[in-house]
Amino acid sequence: MDLRIAICDDEQKQIEYLTALVSAWSDRTSVTCTIDTFHSAESFLFDYAEDKKRDILLLDIEMGGMNGVDLAKTIRQTNDTVQIIFITGFPDFIAEGYEVSALHYLMKPVLPEKLHTVLDKAAANLAKSEKRLSVTYDRQTDFVPLPQIMYIEAQRQYVLIHTVSETYRMKGSLSDMEKQLDEYFIKCQRSFVVNLRHVTRIKNDCVVLKNASEVPISRGMAEKIGKEIIRLF
Repeated sequence: MDLRIAICDDEQKQIEYLTALVSAWSDRTSVTCTIDTFHSAESFLFDYAEDKKRDILLLDIEMGGMNGVDLAKTIRQTNDTVQIIFITGFPDFIAEGYEVSALHYLMKPVLPEKLHTVLDKAAANLAKSEKRLSVTYDRQTDFVPLPQIMYIEAQRQYVLIHTVSETYRMKGSLSDMEKQLDEYFIKCQRSFVVNLRHVTRIKNDCVVLKNASEVPISRGMAEKIGKEIIRLF
């Protein structure tokens, strides 16, 4: 398991201490961790705007400028999977942690065994959380839950990812996309992969989706798609 972990604290000694604890946990569990450190909420957000792939955030609450709770609220506007662990010297903000679905509060000084227990829980949550597709476009990245994807279409050197709410266009190949999908997706034609969760009707030359979209299928695929739907549902 590979995890991206961010530590955000305005005290360098605290950053170094937490980094050492996370590294020790990584060695104990054989979880590979990439650790990024930030000295303010603002510096984290600047980096996060370009790279949203974070699995766990160890977040100090009392920082100059934007505090940790406000940073967590900003993150939660677009990301509901990152595991947020608050680090604090005061219990005053605990109630606000429920608003941002914080995994846990740890009081300073942080005890190694307590942090390791919380990291175990965070890793378990991530392992069972809904799988998402990383979609990069217009110099930003979104993590789209697989059930929200209706179908994916190849267009030369690009792929179109059609979701229930919007369509993304990014450079890539259909074969690369297929490697990131789950068993509910099937390649129904040379240029199309369809999510069987959204199929409501099968015709000889296409499948009809819940939003009435029609996705073309190859000759002979209708029977295979029908069997897969019966198996999965």
